[in-house]
Amino acid sequence: MLAAGRLGLRALFPPRCIACGDAVGTDFGLCGACWSEATFARGTVCDACGTPLPGESETAILCDDCLTHPRPWARGRTVMHYSGTGRDLVLALKHGDRLDLVPPLADWMARTVESLLTPDTLIAPIPLHRLRLLRRRYNQAAELARALARRTGHDYCADLFTRARPTSSQKGKSREERHTNLDGAITVTPRRAALLHGRPLLIVDDVMTSGATLSAATEAALSAGAKRICTVTLARVAKAP
Repeated sequence: MLAAGRLGLRALFPPRCIACGDAVGTDFGLCGACWSEATFARGTVCDACGTPLPGESETAILCDDCLTHPRPWARGRTVMHYSGTGRDLVLALKHGDRLDLVPPLADWMARTVESLLTPDTLIAPIPLHRLRLLRRRYNQAAELARALARRTGHDYCADLFTRARPTSSQKGKSREERHTNLDGAITVTPRRAALLHGRPLLIVDDVMTSGATLSAATEAALSAGAKRICTVTLARVAKAP
């Protein structure tokens, strides 16, 4: 009966590509066209930001950007490049109210960060300032982090970080301007600081460009006593300005 019911539902509501809505063979999948426009971070990747790199390596290597601008966190991963289908999915989640994307995107994230997690890792999102949260109605990084923690069985803290002050958009800013804009803007929420002492942390965000936001959160967490910090993003801008 259950199998028949599922077949009936599938006939009424066939699986659709999560990016464009075309028919696909499996739930939460991409059609051929959208798949071809998605650059997933697989194989050899930068150990600090996750961007795909040419060749093969048995040891940890860094991309040119992370060599030039060392990161304060230990290791980082991303699911895909911020281009083509990757950009479309990020924008749909961030500005298009596409919360239906959270489950499949969190599944992709879970596979991406498997090697970074330890049993006691705490998962937390990059925060939005309360004024921006009121405008957007939800924090896309928090939605991804919550679903990721649920899938991996790790502890999750939605309000580990606080935006101490509002910041202007990072769009169009240089690397230096991005870091200046975030200086002191992200802090550890005082009542949550005890959760971090001597504990590994995975910070979740939707996109990494220059790394300024992730750096600000990492430095705040290190000051609060976090032991080892890793990061994961849904997408990585291929080359930071």
